[in-house]
Amino acid sequence: MGELALAEDVRPQIIARGTPGFSGADLANLVNEAALFAARANRRTVSMDEFERAKDKIMMGAERRSMVMDDQEKKLTAYHEAGHAIVGLSVPEHDPVYKVTIIPRGRALGVTMFLPETDRYSISKRRLESKIATLFGGRLAEEMIFGPESVTTGASNDIERATEIARNMVTRWGLSDRLGPLTYSEESGEVFLGRSVTQHKQVSDVTAHAIDEEIRSLIDSNYRRAKDVLDTNLDKLHKMAEALIKYETIDESQIKDIMQGRDPQPPAGWDDSAPPMGGKSRDRGETPETPIGKPASQH
Repeated sequence: MGELALAEDVRPQIIARGTPGFSGADLANLVNEAALFAARANRRTVSMDEFERAKDKIMMGAERRSMVMDDQEKKLTAYHEAGHAIVGLSVPEHDPVYKVTIIPRGRALGVTMFLPETDRYSISKRRLESKIATLFGGRLAEEMIFGPESVTTGASNDIERATEIARNMVTRWGLSDRLGPLTYSEESGEVFLGRSVTQHKQVSDVTAHAIDEEIRSLIDSNYRRAKDVLDTNLDKLHKMAEALIKYETIDESQIKDIMQGRDPQPPAGWDDSAPPMGGKSRDRGETPETPIGKPASQH
Protein backbone atom coordinates (compact mmCIF):
# COMPACT_ATOMS: atom_id res chain seq x y z
CA MET A 1 0.00 0.00 0.00
CA GLY A 2 1.34 3.41 -0.93
CA GLU A 3 1.70 6.26 1.50
CA LEU A 4 -1.58 8.00 2.33
CA ALA A 5 -1.68 11.80 2.35
CA LEU A 6 -3.54 12.82 5.51
CA ALA A 7 -5.24 16.13 6.17
CA GLU A 8 -4.23 18.09 9.27
CA ASP A 9 -7.48 17.31 11.09
CA VAL A 10 -6.89 13.52 11.19
CA ARG A 11 -6.49 12.22 14.76
CA PRO A 12 -5.28 8.58 14.80
CA GLN A 13 -6.04 8.26 18.53
CA ILE A 14 -9.71 9.07 17.93
CA ILE A 15 -9.91 6.61 15.04
CA ALA A 16 -8.31 3.91 17.22
CA ARG A 17 -10.70 4.58 20.11
CA GLY A 18 -13.65 4.35 17.75
CA THR A 19 -12.66 0.99 16.24
CA PRO A 20 -12.40 -1.48 19.16
CA GLY A 21 -12.05 -5.06 18.02
CA PHE A 22 -10.74 -4.15 14.55
CA SER A 23 -8.06 -6.47 13.20
CA GLY A 24 -5.16 -5.28 11.07
CA ALA A 25 -7.13 -6.25 7.96
CA ASP A 26 -10.16 -4.30 9.22
CA LEU A 27 -8.03 -1.20 9.74
CA ALA A 28 -6.48 -1.59 6.27
CA ASN A 29 -10.01 -1.78 4.84
CA LEU A 30 -10.94 1.38 6.78
CA VAL A 31 -7.97 3.26 5.27
CA ASN A 32 -8.83 2.04 1.77
CA GLU A 33 -12.47 3.08 2.08
CA ALA A 34 -11.47 6.52 3.40
CA ALA A 35 -9.06 6.95 0.47
CA LEU A 36 -11.85 6.01 -1.96
CA PHE A 37 -14.20 8.59 -0.45
CA ALA A 38 -11.47 11.24 -0.82
CA ALA A 39 -10.75 10.20 -4.42
CA ARG A 40 -14.43 10.42 -5.39
CA ALA A 41 -14.48 13.97 -4.04
CA ASN A 42 -11.25 14.81 -5.95
CA ARG A 43 -9.42 15.54 -2.68
CA ARG A 44 -5.63 15.34 -2.56
CA THR A 45 -5.65 14.42 1.13
CA VAL A 46 -7.82 12.18 3.31
CA SER A 47 -9.58 14.07 6.09
CA MET A 48 -11.24 12.98 9.33
CA ASP A 49 -14.61 13.23 7.59
CA GLU A 50 -13.60 10.53 5.10
CA PHE A 51 -12.44 8.28 7.94
CA GLU A 52 -15.77 8.78 9.74
CA ARG A 53 -17.71 7.96 6.58
CA ALA A 54 -15.54 4.87 6.00
CA LYS A 55 -16.09 3.72 9.59
CA ASP A 56 -19.86 4.16 9.22
CA LYS A 57 -19.86 2.13 6.01
CA ILE A 58 -17.89 -0.74 7.57
CA MET A 59 -19.75 -0.82 10.89
CA MET A 60 -23.29 0.03 9.78
CA GLY A 61 -23.35 -1.02 6.12
CA ALA A 62 -23.32 0.92 2.86
CA GLU A 63 -25.95 3.60 2.39
CA ARG A 64 -28.85 2.76 0.08
CA ARG A 65 -30.06 6.20 -0.87
CA SER A 66 -31.92 4.85 -3.89
CA MET A 67 -34.44 3.10 -1.62
CA VAL A 68 -37.48 5.34 -1.28
CA MET A 69 -39.64 5.64 1.87
CA ASP A 70 -42.83 7.63 2.13
CA ASP A 71 -43.29 10.12 4.97
CA GLN A 72 -45.18 7.67 7.21
CA GLU A 73 -42.52 4.99 6.81
CA LYS A 74 -39.82 7.55 7.54
CA LYS A 75 -41.67 8.66 10.69
CA LEU A 76 -42.08 5.05 11.86
CA THR A 77 -38.39 4.43 11.35
CA ALA A 78 -37.42 7.61 13.20
CA TYR A 79 -39.46 6.65 16.28
CA HIS A 80 -38.21 3.06 16.12
CA GLU A 81 -34.54 4.07 16.10
CA ALA A 82 -35.10 6.80 18.70
CA GLY A 83 -36.68 4.15 20.95
CA HIS A 84 -33.57 1.97 20.70
CA ALA A 85 -31.28 4.90 21.43
CA ILE A 86 -33.15 6.30 24.44
CA VAL A 87 -33.49 2.91 26.15
CA GLY A 88 -29.82 2.15 25.46
CA LEU A 89 -28.80 5.49 26.97
CA SER A 90 -30.91 4.88 30.08
CA VAL A 91 -30.10 1.31 31.16
CA PRO A 92 -26.96 0.37 33.12
CA GLU A 93 -23.72 -0.92 31.58
CA HIS A 94 -24.79 -0.25 28.01
CA ASP A 95 -22.36 0.94 25.34
CA PRO A 96 -22.64 4.64 24.41
CA VAL A 97 -24.73 5.61 21.39
CA TYR A 98 -22.38 6.58 18.57
CA LYS A 99 -24.84 7.51 15.85
CA VAL A 100 -28.50 7.10 14.86
CA THR A 101 -29.66 7.20 11.25
CA ILE A 102 -32.80 6.59 9.20
CA ILE A 103 -30.82 6.38 5.96
CA PRO A 104 -31.09 2.72 4.90
CA ARG A 105 -27.80 0.86 5.31
CA GLY A 106 -27.12 -2.73 4.38
CA ARG A 107 -30.34 -4.65 5.02
CA ALA A 108 -31.66 -2.15 7.56
CA LEU A 109 -34.00 0.77 7.01
CA GLY A 110 -32.42 2.58 9.93
CA VAL A 111 -29.58 1.91 12.37
CA THR A 112 -28.76 2.79 15.96
CA MET A 113 -25.04 2.28 16.46
CA PHE A 114 -23.68 1.57 19.94
CA LEU A 115 -19.91 1.80 20.04
CA PRO A 116 -18.00 -0.16 22.72
CA GLU A 117 -15.48 2.01 24.55
CA THR A 118 -13.02 -0.88 24.93
CA ASP A 119 -12.49 -4.39 23.59
CA ARG A 120 -14.69 -6.76 25.61
CA TYR A 121 -14.10 -10.45 26.28
CA SER A 122 -16.94 -11.26 28.66
CA ILE A 123 -20.35 -9.76 29.35
CA SER A 124 -22.14 -9.37 32.69
CA LYS A 125 -25.71 -10.45 33.38
CA ARG A 126 -26.66 -6.79 33.91
CA ARG A 127 -25.26 -5.80 30.52
CA LEU A 128 -27.08 -8.66 28.78
CA GLU A 129 -30.39 -7.65 30.34
CA SER A 130 -29.79 -4.05 29.31
CA LYS A 131 -29.25 -5.21 25.74
CA ILE A 132 -32.53 -7.14 25.77
CA ALA A 133 -34.36 -4.02 26.98
CA THR A 134 -32.71 -1.89 24.30
CA LEU A 135 -33.68 -4.32 21.55
CA PHE A 136 -37.34 -3.88 22.52
CA GLY A 137 -37.10 -0.07 22.55
CA GLY A 138 -37.87 0.22 18.84
CA ARG A 139 -41.04 -1.89 18.87
CA LEU A 140 -42.29 -0.19 22.03
CA ALA A 141 -41.77 3.27 20.54
CA GLU A 142 -43.87 2.29 17.51
CA GLU A 143 -46.61 0.92 19.77
CA MET A 144 -46.67 3.95 22.07
CA ILE A 145 -46.78 6.54 19.29
CA PHE A 146 -48.85 4.84 16.60
CA GLY A 147 -50.88 2.30 18.60
CA PRO A 148 -50.76 -1.53 18.85
CA GLU A 149 -52.51 -1.96 15.51
CA SER A 150 -49.78 -0.01 13.71
CA VAL A 151 -46.78 -1.97 15.02
CA THR A 152 -44.78 -3.22 12.03
CA THR A 153 -42.78 -6.35 11.30
CA GLY A 154 -39.65 -4.20 11.56
CA ALA A 155 -38.86 -5.48 15.06
CA SER A 156 -38.64 -9.13 13.97
CA ASN A 157 -34.84 -9.13 14.02
CA ASP A 158 -34.83 -7.38 17.42
CA ILE A 159 -37.22 -9.99 18.88
CA GLU A 160 -35.14 -12.83 17.49
CA ARG A 161 -31.93 -11.46 18.99
CA ALA A 162 -33.51 -10.67 22.36
CA THR A 163 -34.93 -14.19 22.57
CA GLU A 164 -31.56 -15.70 21.64
CA ILE A 165 -29.79 -13.72 24.39
CA ALA A 166 -32.40 -14.75 26.98
CA ARG A 167 -32.24 -18.41 25.93
CA ASN A 168 -28.44 -18.45 26.11
CA MET A 169 -28.52 -16.81 29.54
CA VAL A 170 -30.71 -19.64 30.82
CA THR A 171 -29.41 -22.68 28.92
CA ARG A 172 -25.72 -21.95 28.22
CA TRP A 173 -24.32 -19.29 30.50
CA GLY A 174 -25.76 -20.33 33.89
CA LEU A 175 -27.30 -16.89 34.52
CA SER A 176 -30.66 -18.11 35.83
CA ASP A 177 -31.04 -18.20 39.63
CA ARG A 178 -33.83 -20.75 39.31
CA LEU A 179 -31.97 -23.23 37.08
CA GLY A 180 -28.47 -22.57 38.35
CA PRO A 181 -25.02 -22.89 36.72
CA LEU A 182 -25.82 -25.80 34.43
CA THR A 183 -25.87 -26.21 30.66
CA TYR A 184 -29.17 -27.35 29.19
CA SER A 185 -28.70 -28.31 25.55
CA GLU A 186 -30.85 -30.41 23.28
CA GLU A 187 -28.65 -30.59 20.22
CA SER A 188 -25.04 -31.06 19.23
CA GLY A 189 -23.51 -30.66 15.81
CA GLU A 190 -21.25 -33.34 14.36
CA VAL A 191 -18.60 -31.49 12.38
CA PHE A 192 -17.46 -34.51 10.38
CA LEU A 193 -20.99 -34.97 9.02
CA GLY A 194 -21.16 -31.46 7.64
CA ARG A 195 -24.66 -30.18 8.15
CA SER A 196 -25.92 -33.24 9.95
CA VAL A 197 -27.17 -32.53 13.44
CA THR A 198 -28.13 -35.20 15.93
CA GLN A 199 -30.74 -34.50 18.59
CA HIS A 200 -30.17 -35.68 22.16
CA LYS A 201 -32.89 -35.07 24.70
CA GLN A 202 -30.97 -33.99 27.80
CA VAL A 203 -33.69 -32.37 29.90
CA SER A 204 -36.95 -33.62 31.33
CA ASP A 205 -40.29 -32.13 30.32
CA VAL A 206 -40.47 -30.40 33.71
CA THR A 207 -37.05 -28.80 33.21
CA ALA A 208 -37.91 -27.80 29.63
CA HIS A 209 -41.02 -26.06 30.98
CA ALA A 210 -38.93 -24.28 33.63
CA ILE A 211 -36.50 -23.12 30.92
CA ASP A 212 -39.36 -21.67 28.89
CA GLU A 213 -40.71 -19.89 31.97
CA GLU A 214 -37.29 -18.39 32.78
CA ILE A 215 -36.82 -17.15 29.22
CA ARG A 216 -40.31 -15.62 29.28
CA SER A 217 -39.55 -13.97 32.64
CA LEU A 218 -36.34 -12.37 31.29
CA ILE A 219 -38.12 -11.09 28.19
CA ASP A 220 -41.16 -9.76 30.08
CA SER A 221 -39.18 -7.98 32.82
CA ASN A 222 -36.92 -6.21 30.34
CA TYR A 223 -39.83 -5.38 28.04
CA ARG A 224 -41.50 -3.66 30.99
CA ARG A 225 -38.25 -1.91 31.88
CA ALA A 226 -37.91 -0.54 28.33
CA LYS A 227 -41.51 0.69 28.43
CA ASP A 228 -40.91 2.47 31.75
CA VAL A 229 -37.85 4.20 30.25
CA LEU A 230 -39.80 5.44 27.22
CA ASP A 231 -42.78 6.53 29.34
CA THR A 232 -40.40 8.59 31.46
CA ASN A 233 -38.61 10.07 28.44
CA LEU A 234 -41.54 10.59 26.08
CA ASP A 235 -40.57 14.22 25.42
CA LYS A 236 -37.06 13.13 24.42
CA LEU A 237 -38.49 10.39 22.19
CA HIS A 238 -40.48 13.00 20.25
CA LYS A 239 -37.52 15.37 20.05
CA MET A 240 -35.11 12.69 18.81
CA ALA A 241 -37.57 11.40 16.21
CA GLU A 242 -38.16 14.94 14.94
CA ALA A 243 -34.39 15.48 14.67
CA LEU A 244 -34.03 12.24 12.70
CA ILE A 245 -36.82 13.19 10.32
CA LYS A 246 -35.17 16.56 9.75
CA TYR A 247 -31.47 15.62 9.64
CA GLU A 248 -31.73 11.86 8.84
CA THR A 249 -28.57 11.17 10.89
CA ILE A 250 -27.65 12.47 14.34
CA ASP A 251 -24.38 11.97 16.21
CA GLU A 252 -23.18 11.83 19.81
CA SER A 253 -23.23 15.59 20.41
CA GLN A 254 -26.77 15.99 19.06
CA ILE A 255 -27.96 12.96 21.04
CA LYS A 256 -26.41 14.47 24.19
CA ASP A 257 -28.27 17.74 23.54
CA ILE A 258 -31.57 15.88 23.28
CA MET A 259 -31.02 13.80 26.42
CA GLN A 260 -30.23 16.98 28.35
CA GLY A 261 -33.47 18.59 27.19
CA ARG A 262 -31.94 20.91 24.60
CA ASP A 263 -32.71 21.21 20.89
CA PRO A 264 -29.95 19.46 18.94
CA GLN A 265 -27.51 21.62 17.01
CA PRO A 266 -27.73 21.15 13.23
CA PRO A 267 -24.93 19.20 11.53
CA ALA A 268 -21.94 21.16 10.23
CA GLY A 269 -22.80 22.84 6.96
CA TRP A 270 -26.53 22.25 7.37
CA ASP A 271 -28.70 24.43 5.13
CA ASP A 272 -32.35 24.70 6.23
CA SER A 273 -33.36 25.83 2.76
CA ALA A 274 -32.14 22.60 1.15
CA PRO A 275 -34.13 19.33 1.22
CA PRO A 276 -32.52 16.35 2.97
CA MET A 277 -30.11 14.38 0.80
CA GLY A 278 -30.93 10.96 2.21
CA GLY A 279 -33.06 8.38 0.51
CA LYS A 280 -36.48 7.75 1.95
CA SER A 281 -36.10 4.05 2.63
CA ARG A 282 -35.91 2.26 5.92
CA ASP A 283 -34.95 -0.82 7.87
CA ARG A 284 -35.48 -0.63 11.61
CA GLY A 285 -32.67 -2.73 13.84
CA GLU A 286 -29.09 -4.55 14.45
CA THR A 287 -25.28 -4.06 17.16
CA PRO A 288 -18.07 -5.30 16.48
CA GLU A 289 -21.42 -4.82 18.64
CA THR A 290 -23.83 -4.92 15.79
CA PRO A 291 -25.92 -1.87 15.12
CA ILE A 292 -29.53 -2.07 16.13
CA GLY A 293 -31.93 -1.36 13.29
CA LYS A 294 -34.57 -2.90 11.05
CA PRO A 295 -33.86 -5.25 8.14
CA ALA A 296 -35.50 -3.78 5.08
CA SER A 297 -37.04 -7.02 3.94
CA GLN A 298 -38.76 -7.50 7.30
CA HIS A 299 -39.57 -3.98 8.57
